[in-house]
Amino acid sequence: MKFNRKHILGIILALFSTIANAQFYVGVQTGAASLESNVAGTVAETKMGGAVKAGYIYSFTKNIGIGSGLEFSQYKQNVSLVSSSTTLTNYEVDASGSAFIYSVTTSNYKEKQTLQALQIPLFLQFKMNINKGIDFNFRGGVKYFLPVSYKIKATAENVNGSAYYPDFNLTINDLPEYGIGQGSSYSGSGEYETKGIFMSSFEFGFTFDIGKKNALYAAMFLENGYGTILDQNKNQSYVGYNPASTADRKANGLYSTEQNAKITPAAFGLTLEWNFK
Repeated sequence: MKFNRKHILGIILALFSTIANAQFYVGVQTGAASLESNVAGTVAETKMGGAVKAGYIYSFTKNIGIGSGLEFSQYKQNVSLVSSSTTLTNYEVDASGSAFIYSVTTSNYKEKQTLQALQIPLFLQFKMNINKGIDFNFRGGVKYFLPVSYKIKATAENVNGSAYYPDFNLTINDLPEYGIGQGSSYSGSGEYETKGIFMSSFEFGFTFDIGKKNALYAAMFLENGYGTILDQNKNQSYVGYNPASTADRKANGLYSTEQNAKITPAAFGLTLEWNFK
């Protein structure tokens, strides 16, 4: 995860400099949350995601205001290979410093991914009264999406790693004391390196007055990221190479097999807020 702490802190301080005359809100959102991928040969099972949030809206006129805040969101999904017999290769270096082509084939490989992130929204709100105590609301803007952690847990029935040394035209299939060979009942964990991106954000819904200073806000939301949250500088085997043993292989993850993999968050669903002054 890479970001400029001073830059983010400056944004937050600037956005909250107008809170004296603002309307505050706390809320939650839930819905379908996906991490869209361009990595060939993989398939993802999207699960429900959610977020908790707090912020404020500063009104310029009766109908128009600007808002910001802070949100904590979570995405979860299961990722696997389209074909269980696929063999993926990459370059590795053994304990003696010799380079070789490392080929990995797995059986029933599954990867559970959990992404947690902070989001800083900045949006323009338009509201219009449609009945006594009921307003129609539309919000549109951007969010800075900052991953906090992107962890993976992987399992497979079997993992088979072989080495090919092109300088010697030599293939090794079974040398477990040097990390080459087969293992069963594999499990491993790891974490992707990440970076922040921007997202577009839209909401439309209704505000229902509950007393003079409180209101309930219910809306549908749609968010879409731009760019990739991954920050990788090389291709890696999705099951890592351990030069000392075929056991304890690190889970680098399927998305680590492509250095320029594009992984982008997107979500839509329902948001509920409690507004107060």
